[in-house]
Amino acid sequence: MAKNPYDILGINKDASEADIKAAYRKLAKKHHPDLNPGNKNADAKFKELNAANDLLSDAKKRAAFDRGEIDMEGEPRYQEQPQHTYRDYANGPQGNRYHSNGGDFDLSDLEGLFGGLGGMGRGRGGFTPPPADAHYAIQAGFLEAALGAKKRITMPDGKTLDITLPEGIEEGQQLRLKGKGMKPSGDAYVEVHINPHPLFTRKGKDISIEVPIALQESVLGVKIKVPTIHGPVDMAIPKGASSGLTLRLKGKGIKGGDQYVTLKLVMPKDIDAELEEAIGKWSASHPYNPRKHMETAT
Repeated sequence: MAKNPYDILGINKDASEADIKAAYRKLAKKHHPDLNPGNKNADAKFKELNAANDLLSDAKKRAAFDRGEIDMEGEPRYQEQPQHTYRDYANGPQGNRYHSNGGDFDLSDLEGLFGGLGGMGRGRGGFTPPPADAHYAIQAGFLEAALGAKKRITMPDGKTLDITLPEGIEEGQQLRLKGKGMKPSGDAYVEVHINPHPLFTRKGKDISIEVPIALQESVLGVKIKVPTIHGPVDMAIPKGASSGLTLRLKGKGIKGGDQYVTLKLVMPKDIDAELEEAIGKWSASHPYNPRKHMETAT
């Protein structure tokens, strides 16, 4: 049975954009390979979640899928039709994968590129000239875009095209591959879309992350391991650190940018008698009111 992106994300077909985003983030955090060391299925599951999110978060792709025009991978669902013309091909789902910038027209080009389609011959009129430039869109992982990566795309004629994502490429940025279009005179333009990360967000070259800390780590001040796009690093937590405190890791962002770490104080799940007694004794002799400034402002 073909995979259904709605089932993968566990949402209904009438789910809103916010529902899709929330479902993806929840499952991405659960199945991210970095958080599931030793789980051989985590990587495949994470890629499946990204594919489902990519399709459903794009309104045009989602509508095309709901109409049965494309599958979960964004590929057209072909139906046999008699006597295809090039116009049928170019205006159909497959033709939407690239656009024409014009160019010289030669019937031999049609025979070479689309000879497998029935009903095309030199005697038929009304053809649309074959495209010169080709336009593609690809999905890249957050870390692939941040650090740079090699990617491969499949062109409409079945050939593959290898591209290099430069370090720090941004959402929606286009790469131009000279001479790699549908004709030798044309170029290929690849638009890059970046999948969200369950832990990191970015703004320009800077990376942000929220890191939970325990009660004793806040009180005593310790060094903890913090994830960065370059790998985990040690970071000092100052004594008395509160939720919302943001610390900077210089140079740990993209291309020399920084990483900003916002702390989130997380209390123990169970407050036992020993902790309750210790805090009770301390608070009896150390009264303080963190909301005092709010009382004087009203």
